[in-house]
Amino acid sequence: MQSLTFLGIESSCDDTAAAIVRQRDGAAPEILASVVEGQTSLHAAFGGVVPEIAARAHAERIDLCIEQAMTQAGIGFAGLDAIAVTAGPGLIGGVLSGVMCAKGLAAATSLPLIGVNHLAGHALTPRLTDQVAYPYVMLLVSGGHCQFLRVDGPEAFTRLGGSIDDAPGEAFDKVAKVLALPQPGGPAVQAEAAKGDAKRIPLPRPLLDRPGYDLSFSGLKTAVLRARDGLMAGLGGLRRQDRADLCAAFQRAVADVLTEKSRRALTDHPVGTFAVAGGVAANTEIRARLQALCDSLGIRFLAPPLALCTDNAAMIAWAGIEQFRQRGADDLTLSARPRWPLDQTSPALLGSGKKGAKA
Repeated sequence: MQSLTFLGIESSCDDTAAAIVRQRDGAAPEILASVVEGQTSLHAAFGGVVPEIAARAHAERIDLCIEQAMTQAGIGFAGLDAIAVTAGPGLIGGVLSGVMCAKGLAAATSLPLIGVNHLAGHALTPRLTDQVAYPYVMLLVSGGHCQFLRVDGPEAFTRLGGSIDDAPGEAFDKVAKVLALPQPGGPAVQAEAAKGDAKRIPLPRPLLDRPGYDLSFSGLKTAVLRARDGLMAGLGGLRRQDRADLCAAFQRAVADVLTEKSRRALTDHPVGTFAVAGGVAANTEIRARLQALCDSLGIRFLAPPLALCTDNAAMIAWAGIEQFRQRGADDLTLSARPRWPLDQTSPALLGSGKKGAKA
């Protein structure tokens, strides 16, 4: 098997990232460098990601991230075999920044160019970190996406189910906002939940009364808002303990739903490995619950290191290596795509919007 060294570029949301990944002659892949520049401080005052600000920041930082990654790896363009870039789905301004930069570099260096689906990067991360054999089931759970996938190859994904409205990460952010917690909401809600009583405030477990693997988190988010308003009306304000208990109850509800839906997916689609990836995979309670589920089913459970849970370019470089080995390179007509379903055959989920499925 040919040894390959790829530059990866990621700019789909609010993290600008570049990485160098190498795979030598069938050996385990190596991450030679991984640089991620976050934008949390730029968006903090707005309570969420502002697409125009994100796109401008990507354009300003992307070349610096690439330079830093190549310096860390001790490698120049002559030492690269190709450039892999996130071509979608995501905020179109950010995706376009990455694609145009990658196309310019490819044109200037004559290196092959590979456009990678951002979600494929997450879905193939278990092969980067643990060389997992196909097939396996993946729960991709992040701020913008939530779906169960059967992964049969570098570009062979079958969606088993997913969120019909809000993704869990989006729900964490919105709950943090209504409880006056800082963004991003996931770490803030988890920190508060550690101090709370998850059993004090009853919250719904959406769609558990229906068969299948689809999920819904919009109603759960609304239930937290109503519970907050009820506490404030009865007590004349929201005490710190009330906020902690609400966070604990919400986090437990999300973990219950994800665990039960995972149990159904693994029971109906038996495989040797169940993996979880995406930003919400960093949540310690959710990880622990899914680990316990897999232990009870006798299935291997994998969650990537925390640095590879959130958006990064190492996963893009690795997905590019896998896909390049299978199909070769793209050309300079590669375009940025705000919507790009991994599974091209399954019908769109209900929450995908009028313009088509995002994922």
